[in-house]
Amino acid sequence: MLRIEVLLTENELAEQCLAALRNRYLPEKLFYWFPLSVRAWLNLCKSAAPYRNFSRSYELIQKHAVEIARQLTGPSAKELEVVGLGAGQGDKDLLVLEALRAEGAKVSYQPVDSSQALLEIALGSAASNRFPACGLKADLADPRTAKALAASAGGPRLYLVVGNTLGVTGPVQFLEMLRLVLRPEDRVLVDGEIFDEQGTMAGYDNPVNRQFAFAPLASVGLEDGRDGELVFESRADAGLDGLRLVSKHFRAARSLEIRLAAERVTLSPGEKVEMSSSYKYSRDAFLSMLREAGGLDSLAEYVSDDRHFVMVFARPWGGPSWPSRSFPGGPP
Repeated sequence: MLRIEVLLTENELAEQCLAALRNRYLPEKLFYWFPLSVRAWLNLCKSAAPYRNFSRSYELIQKHAVEIARQLTGPSAKELEVVGLGAGQGDKDLLVLEALRAEGAKVSYQPVDSSQALLEIALGSAASNRFPACGLKADLADPRTAKALAASAGGPRLYLVVGNTLGVTGPVQFLEMLRLVLRPEDRVLVDGEIFDEQGTMAGYDNPVNRQFAFAPLASVGLEDGRDGELVFESRADAGLDGLRLVSKHFRAARSLEIRLAAERVTLSPGEKVEMSSSYKYSRDAFLSMLREAGGLDSLAEYVSDDRHFVMVFARPWGGPSWPSRSFPGGPP
């Protein structure tokens, strides 16, 4: 039996979907809600040319999971809860869980996501590998989620914010929220994409990713090309140096009528439906944001082979080091 605690109900998501279509803006959580969207996401992750930030994040964790686990398994830290924020199907999280268990830790798992389907996959995988787990179905942007996480905290936690999850949540606001939840004994593994105009845009504007990005609209009967065009753009963030925003929108080519749950939404030719965006960074801006907005003290930094993806293992500022072989040379 899969255990899931629910903060965000399916009824709420259905109402939010209708409101999103009326408001001509599709938030990130709707890209993992429709069955077609879930299938497109899983295909994107497992395709011959997978979503670049999924594969970069997965490969970095796969390469460094043992090192990370050894920094977490000192004599006084044998029990640990891994909390996957925006866990999706949980495959990256599972790498960490397995490495921690191999180092002798008693590990439990709490995946947090708005997608019922992806939570079920993550929890099923954890159960198959004999990890005790309970999911939290929640919106990461909802203040109730932070309150629930803080209220349920027991022993030390490792928070995973991986796969460029930070980039799609509003990174500064998310880090400020996470800062309120973290305790001195907790640790964080977080990653982000280092912006490269040509490489970043190629990672989004390609056939497999376009299929995923269009899936919510395909789920309500629209077709890319026939009914309009899916457009990707990038721009600098006007308020934050070193941050770039990759945005996308659908532009209707003709008069359209969307029917969903007995309601009707009409689009005029040229009208746009904006979609959730994704933040990218310069390396310096990313590390500075972790320190200043998140109050995080970097303990280790890992960089992808192409140098355009960085992952940081961190603790809250002022947090005690766990006695062990943990940090080579001692914590800074």
